[in-house]
Amino acid sequence: MKELEQKIIDYIRDHNIEAKHLSFDVSCHSVDEAAEAAGASAKEFVKNICLVDPAGGIAVAIVRGCDRVSTKKAAKILGVKKTRMATPDEILENTGFPCGGTPSFGFNCNFLIDEKVLDMPVVYTGGGSQTSLVKTTPKALITANNADIVDLTKD
Repeated sequence: MKELEQKIIDYIRDHNIEAKHLSFDVSCHSVDEAAEAAGASAKEFVKNICLVDPAGGIAVAIVRGCDRVSTKKAAKILGVKKTRMATPDEILENTGFPCGGTPSFGFNCNFLIDEKVLDMPVVYTGGGSQTSLVKTTPKALITANNADIVDLTKD
């Protein structure tokens, strides 16, 4: 897992992303676990939800930790009939990172950021493993992954 963390650290450095990589000895798989590990509020976290379309294409929906992704809205935005949540194996295969540690950048994918994320001054996101995080800003995320800003959450 440390090589995956190093991959994100290198990506941050090589792309001049304003972000800090944080590594812990405890699980950061869930928002609550991650908040406790980082000594931060759960309101400062985003989730990276990997979605798969009928042709096997993958997209990452970045939403606030308290929100849920609307797969119907995501499908419409992506111009496909429907999307579904990726399995842990599909996440690893398509992103190179494990479920629960998938970062918001650092791999080739279609990134969608929910517009509500832009209201957050600071965000914590996956750091490449289930025991690491990246602390950054919404603006840096947009720059890092060339994301589309959209309405993605369930009403």
